[in-house]
Amino acid sequence: MMLATTQVEDVDRFLKIFSTKGAEKRQQYGSKGSAVFRDPSEPNRVWVIFDWDEAGFKNFVSDPSVPPILQEAGHKGRPQAAMLAGRYDA
Repeated sequence: MMLATTQVEDVDRFLKIFSTKGAEKRQQYGSKGSAVFRDPSEPNRVWVIFDWDEAGFKNFVSDPSVPPILQEAGHKGRPQAAMLAGRYDA
């Protein structure tokens, strides 16, 4: 599992591309699914929990065919993996 965040121009536009073209491309790099959350304090920020390993994410964001998909989805920057602060049993 991995958590990532990004700012987008329009959340609805982002979700449309994320769930279609983005999903197809993520599957090529081993993503098994994701959950998207709107940030309650920043209207144009989304947080995504991926069922994906860090290597697959890094390969995805370095693929030269990905930037046009990100642009179409309205990303304002590159998605960034959130830094793990710790793991806990409960």
